[in-house]
Amino acid sequence: MPTEQPKPTLDELIAQIGEAGARVCDIDASEAGAGNISVYMGWDVEVRRHFPNAEEIELPDPAPALAGGTVLATGSGRRLRQIEDEPLAAIGAVKIHEGGRSGTLYSSNTRKFARLTSEFNSHLAVHQDQVERRGVDFQAVVHAQPPHLTYLSHIPAYRDTARMNAAILRWEPETIVSLSQGIGVLPFFIPGSPEMGAANVAGLRQHEIVLWSKHGTMSRSDISVFRAVDRVEYAETAAHYEYMDILAGGRAEGLTREEIASVATTFSIDSPWLQ
Repeated sequence: MPTEQPKPTLDELIAQIGEAGARVCDIDASEAGAGNISVYMGWDVEVRRHFPNAEEIELPDPAPALAGGTVLATGSGRRLRQIEDEPLAAIGAVKIHEGGRSGTLYSSNTRKFARLTSEFNSHLAVHQDQVERRGVDFQAVVHAQPPHLTYLSHIPAYRDTARMNAAILRWEPETIVSLSQGIGVLPFFIPGSPEMGAANVAGLRQHEIVLWSKHGTMSRSDISVFRAVDRVEYAETAAHYEYMDILAGGRAEGLTREEIASVATTFSIDSPWLQ
């Protein structure tokens, strides 16, 4: 029988959030206080050593599947580039109560945020859906604002999932391997709205990264925070190639469908974009 992988420690996850936030900023995908990160842990975690202060909060939406688990989330207005240096000032830990309608928010003595990220509802809804449907006990979710992907979504022709995937999967052999399910493209919605939340949850059932048109991306991983950021980086790099080709007048061939398929076959990748 396969050996179960050890659970990451709270210290490891806090460090991952800091490093991941710095990387998002390195690729210019988070200006000022834009972007946010959350992590769900479905096992018992002692958080009081890091986050000694407790307050009761109502969750923005019910999350019964998360009851008994803990969600780490960045605070509203915190700059992702600063988390690595002061992680406890920017992160809160929410223990989800029975029934999933409320929780206890634990924070540190150096807390520098009034409330959790304004998109906490979107993060929570994705965790709830993935845990309920797939039974995962760990998941990282990252919202970023990568400029080339976001720019492409301002062009009507690219606000189509099939068109976008045909564009971005053709630039590097690694892309079909790392983004085998492609990127889901959502219409523009008001950030934080119920419509945004519902479309985001549905998109992240089919894909591991979605593009919020004219806004940014949300990606998920049940492996690590780093893997969720990797998906942003691969998609943004591909969008940068597409942007350069637009500027050059569409002169580049890119990888052909046959070349992409041969890479997928070599690495045993099953992708709907090869049909």
